[in-house]
Amino acid sequence: MFYGNSVAVWLLAAGVAMATFAGLYSVRGLVARRLRSALAGRDEPGVIHATLGTVGETWLPIILVAALYAGSYFLMLPAALRSLMATVIVIALLIQGAIWGSHVVRNLVALVTRRRTTQDPAQATAFNIVNVVARAAIWSLAVLLILDNLGINITALVAGLGIGGIAVALAAQNVLGDLFSSLSILLDKPFVVGDFMIFGEHAGTVEKIGLKTTRIRSLSGEQIICSNSDLLNTRIRNYKRMAERRSLFTIGIVYGTPYDKVEMVPRMIREIIEAQPQARFDRAHFKSYGDFSLDFETVYFVRLPEYNLFMDVQQAINLALYRRFEEEGIEFAFPTQTIHLDPGEGPVTGSGA
Repeated sequence: MFYGNSVAVWLLAAGVAMATFAGLYSVRGLVARRLRSALAGRDEPGVIHATLGTVGETWLPIILVAALYAGSYFLMLPAALRSLMATVIVIALLIQGAIWGSHVVRNLVALVTRRRTTQDPAQATAFNIVNVVARAAIWSLAVLLILDNLGINITALVAGLGIGGIAVALAAQNVLGDLFSSLSILLDKPFVVGDFMIFGEHAGTVEKIGLKTTRIRSLSGEQIICSNSDLLNTRIRNYKRMAERRSLFTIGIVYGTPYDKVEMVPRMIREIIEAQPQARFDRAHFKSYGDFSLDFETVYFVRLPEYNLFMDVQQAINLALYRRFEEEGIEFAFPTQTIHLDPGEGPVTGSGA
């Protein structure tokens, strides 16, 4: 007799423990084999890959603890020992749960990162942050539950961690502000790497979005480094998101141009713009009588946002307009000043066409 249990009872308990261990070990192997067979012929990682990796993270020592606990049910044990074994199995299950949860988060984040970063490489940073924060939260919760099961009062500990967290947050509020701003940029995506944008007095192409700063290559060649929080506090004009570019221009012709020539100018401008395959005509009007010219205002759109294409279309329209005006004998206006001379009173100056 040992602890009030006969040899037969001890043998029964040992048999149950070994059977439980063998059963759990076999279930782990069976699930792994089924998942591997389901993965046959699949090259792209997916949810099954993540699940297979999680099953493989089942620790043998924890299976052993579970088997011993199952066998102990057939034994008469002192209350203190029984309580100790219950605490051990709970701690073991908490550790195993944290291992599974951490592995699931890591695999799912890796899976999403591979799929999303093919379209936007900058999102990898955001997903890495989510991975670290989520896994830290899982293990922090597991540690707190383990301490609670060990009889430690975690209320004061949680309160102390909260106060310490507030102190750290106040000390590092600028860094944390930039960190959350980077998450906002990477998740909300007001801009991504490769976008050309204007912010404040600066303009350039986004090269890298970091945890604290964003690096932008300006048109003149230097690199502009901005903190993420400052960048989000400014108005950003993202030219990469343009569907098409709008152009508004005004031209003036001289006073004294015959009426029929003035009337044909809007129609002439429309014909020239519509002849460009990448341009979409909007309007052309005789706008006003200027100080020294008859002014026409025109609006058109270039169907693609690329700036070089926009300038090519604008140049082609300007050249065609110049040629048509030359053919029709229409003169462009420019600032002029007419001086009237009066022999009796001296020179009198005035403006006109």
